[in-house]
Amino acid sequence: MSHDSYADQYIRGILNSVKTIAVVGVSPNTIRPSYFAFKYLLERGYRMIPVNPGHAGRELLGQTVYAKLADIPEPIDMVDVFRSSEHALGIVQEAFALKPLPKVIWMQLGVRNDEAARLAEANGIKVVMNRCPKIEYGRLSSEIAWMGVNTRTISAKKAPLPTRGIQRLSLDRPTLSGGATGAATRAQSKTGS
Repeated sequence: MSHDSYADQYIRGILNSVKTIAVVGVSPNTIRPSYFAFKYLLERGYRMIPVNPGHAGRELLGQTVYAKLADIPEPIDMVDVFRSSEHALGIVQEAFALKPLPKVIWMQLGVRNDEAARLAEANGIKVVMNRCPKIEYGRLSSEIAWMGVNTRTISAKKAPLPTRGIQRLSLDRPTLSGGATGAATRAQSKTGS
């Protein structure tokens, strides 16, 4: 398979079929892309499992952090690689010890390792490289289209704010895991609810 581009049907099929995602290299630092992607997918109902040896045993957004894939006590559908390209082959080899095997190895933006991809595919595992599941989910579900992203229209003009019929999305909303952001908590206390 060519990994220079992917059909939307291929990406959509993966995002619709996987339920449990182990994110190797996720950071608890709230300004890191791995944290944003992890939180976003968790809020979309995926079972997210953080893997980072430097934070093993702690929690990230209510999920136990594991040191390595082999420590995870449940089946994994997808391994999301948030490490540099040279680490991808070792992560794929580590995934082969899992029973059952994951269905997908997904390498994040900027991560491409053709040897790791060939090895995974030779063992029946689908591969995506140099893509972010958070971005792909938002693009394919049209969640990011409300901001003008993915509309195929480029303009320097500020989009008019909707006046009727469209509710603005709020970034300060409760998460599926039951937590709430600081701004949502402050807003709730001001209204006395």
